[in-house]
Amino acid sequence: MRRAIVMGGSYAGLFAARVLSDYAEDVVVVEPDVMGADGFGRRTPQRHQLHALLSMGHTQLERWFPGITEDLVAGGARLGEGDDVRFYLDGRLKAPVAGARMLGATRPFLESHLRRRVADLENVRFSQAQVTDLVLRDGRAVGVTTAAAESGGGAGETFDADLVVDAMGRNSPLEAWLVRHGWDKAPVDSMRVDLGYATATFHRGDELGSTVIAHSSPGPASDYQPTLTEPGALAAVEGDRWSVVLAGYADHRPGPDREEFLRRMRRCVAPIRTVADTSEMIGDVRTYRFVESRRRVHSRLRRFPGGLVVVGDALASVNPVYGQGLTLSALTANALGAHLRSAPSPQAPAWDYFRLAEAVVDGAWRLSTAADLAQPHVTGPYPRGYRVQRWVADKLTEASVLDPVVNERYMGVVNMQLPPKALTDVRFLARAARVLIAG
Repeated sequence: MRRAIVMGGSYAGLFAARVLSDYAEDVVVVEPDVMGADGFGRRTPQRHQLHALLSMGHTQLERWFPGITEDLVAGGARLGEGDDVRFYLDGRLKAPVAGARMLGATRPFLESHLRRRVADLENVRFSQAQVTDLVLRDGRAVGVTTAAAESGGGAGETFDADLVVDAMGRNSPLEAWLVRHGWDKAPVDSMRVDLGYATATFHRGDELGSTVIAHSSPGPASDYQPTLTEPGALAAVEGDRWSVVLAGYADHRPGPDREEFLRRMRRCVAPIRTVADTSEMIGDVRTYRFVESRRRVHSRLRRFPGGLVVVGDALASVNPVYGQGLTLSALTANALGAHLRSAPSPQAPAWDYFRLAEAVVDGAWRLSTAADLAQPHVTGPYPRGYRVQRWVADKLTEASVLDPVVNERYMGVVNMQLPPKALTDVRFLARAARVLIAG
């Protein structure tokens, strides 16, 4: 391609730009936000929240940005392995998983490293501007129009392109633009979850030894309610700090009050209680609300412009409590790379890309929505056979606490290294049953 335009320069957009750099002479990332020295932008408040990078997300990060883990650790991030990574269910420490690795870093820190890597590519450049519309001609996207970023209007620039990528997040205006130009909206699947979460930062010393990640969630013993322990997680991050996130649904959403945040931490598992009791909180508690999971299914459309694809949260935004967002962004960009390797016609709609990306999204969607349906305030839609699926899932979850082999497969699915169908293998189910009988 001569030129590709990426609308949005956050995590998904940066990944897409890296992929496109292998296929386009000129890649332009159009992003209105200005990143401060701390990596925070004004337009994405969720950047302040603790983000998980699942194992598959870490794999994709190293694939497209070789050596970046070493750079991140040199800059202060922490890499947890083995017992440094702890998962609790209903207050019980789960069986260890051999080879478990997780990175402790804030999203702004991670994103700033990606941005530097992408900016160093010779054929990638950034334009601080607001995309205002698509340019469509003869059934395909051929460019975008922009306006000055600060004012949202006034003189701007028109970029022509062979491919346009929407990486503008879950509130992307792309659908409205397409309707204005006479195209249909993509069908949307949604599930209302009414989640709230809050993140606070603490000074980090040696109070938890080598612990990098501690994650606590409710399970079958509590009927997935915060009765035995509070759901939350902590990560050792750059700057000798702990980043702690607490989550809750409906009326149990956490608020910004510091003392209430500390009280909830003290109802959580031991590592999080220890930080509440021994470490000083830095700054304010930052809250964020996530109302519904949503995915756009473009493959259900009969027509769609050529030269246009959608990645990241603009394609699918699922309940963040499961930590799938950054990994989905990387995997949809990876699907774009697989699509471009097939040398598709620039005139034709990118149906092959959407099928690849939607297959990845479907796995994450099935996992997150099935778990969300355990919450009493979530009213569906329920998949066929939900009650049986829920019973089996509960039993596998219980077995994963007791047995490292079961937990390795279970966490492989949670970390998106394996597809959900990996949990339906007969030998695996038989082992889980034996573990429960013996336990």
